[in-house]
Amino acid sequence: MSDDRPIGIFDSGIGGLTVTARIRQALPTERLLYFGDGAHVPYGPRGLEEVRRFSFAITEALLAKGAKMIVIACNSASAAALRPLREAYPDVAFVGMEPAVKPAVEHTRTGVVGVMATVATFQSALYGTIVERFAQGVEMIHQPCPGLVKQIEAGEFDSEVTEQLLRGWLEPMLERNIDALVLGCTHYPLVRPLIERIVGPEVRVIDPAPAIARQVERVLHRDGIAANVTSIGELRCYTSGDPEQFLRMMERLGLDGPPVRQATWDQEATLTLP
Repeated sequence: MSDDRPIGIFDSGIGGLTVTARIRQALPTERLLYFGDGAHVPYGPRGLEEVRRFSFAITEALLAKGAKMIVIACNSASAAALRPLREAYPDVAFVGMEPAVKPAVEHTRTGVVGVMATVATFQSALYGTIVERFAQGVEMIHQPCPGLVKQIEAGEFDSEVTEQLLRGWLEPMLERNIDALVLGCTHYPLVRPLIERIVGPEVRVIDPAPAIARQVERVLHRDGIAANVTSIGELRCYTSGDPEQFLRMMERLGLDGPPVRQATWDQEATLTLP
C-alpha cells in the first residue's frame, strides 16, 4: 500500500525548514507542504491559547490541501497544541517537536545539561513531563532566549548582536560546567555554528531534527501511508510573511521547489493557502 498525498509541515516562521530539510533528505519520494507563519512569528512569547488557535487553523488549511499527516515543526506550537490536535483529529497522524532531553542526559558526564528554548516550551506540561521522566539526578539549566528568533528571522545568523545575545546565555552555563546543550527551538540550529564556536568542542550541541525525520518515517510505515518508492517528491512552501526572505532561507538550507506562495489570514483567523 502507498499514499502519494503530501505531508503537511508548519512552524511560526523559517525555523521549521531545518526539520523540513532533514525530512526531505530522509524521505526523497514524499511530497511536502510547508507553511511558515511569518505574520505571527515568534510564537514563544504568545499565550498557549493563541498559539493553539493558530495551530488549529493551520492544520485545517493543510488538511484542506490534502495532507495525509501533520508535522508540527515548532516547539512552542507542539507544547500548546499537539495533544488537543490529536484529540480533535483522531484519524490524522501528528508528529511534534520535543526538546531532546533524553539524548542529552545519556551523553552528559558532568551531570549538567543546558536547554535553550522559548518560555512557552519551558512552561508546558510536555516539557515538565520529559524532564521528570528522563532527567532524574541531572542538573538542568533552563535558558529562555528572548529576541533570538527575531534575529534569526531577520537573517542575523552571525552578527555582533546575535553573538552578544548568545554569549550572555551560554557563558554562564559554561561556568556551571555543562557538557551537553539542547536546541529546544527549530530556529536555533540556524545559528548552530555560532553556538558551537562559543561553547567549544567539549560541549555536545543536540538538534532534534534528525530524530524527528526518523519518527516521521516510522509513522508513515506504521500507518501504511508512505509514498510509492518510485514517486518523485517535491516541496511546496507557503508563508504569511515575506516570500523573498523565506526563499533566501530555503536556498541557505539547500532546499528547492516552486516559488514560495503568499498565504493570508482573514479577520476571523482563518488561513487561506493559495
